[in-house]
Amino acid sequence: QLQLVESGGGLVQPGESLRLSCIASDFTVAWYIISWFRQAPGKEREVVSCISSSDGSTYYADSVKGRFTISRDNAKNTVYLQMNSLKPEDTAVYYCYALVNTRDLWGQGTQVTVSS
Repeated sequence: QLQLVESGGGLVQPGESLRLSCIASDFTVAWYIISWFRQAPGKEREVVSCISSSDGSTYYADSVKGRFTISRDNAKNTVYLQMNSLKPEDTAVYYCYALVNTRDLWGQGTQVTVSS
């Protein structure tokens, strides 16, 4: 069954770090563009970062550039989002996404809360 499952969210203080994981089932992450999105309360879902299937090139939203790093472990079929120097405005539900064989595939989301 095609599936994405996120984990790693939690409650942290400003300036701390978290690493989110996105594990894929029934497809190979190395063959598809994998993206991280987030949605804060009352706001639209926005793209945070992407990693390409071809050469592993990456994209970051301006709001997270220099603080977040996306990476992929092909052996574990997993994509990570390392989040450093977290800010209260990073608080959101984080989702991973892939377009697999014309199907929009979303994970269930993981909550990240940054608060003192």
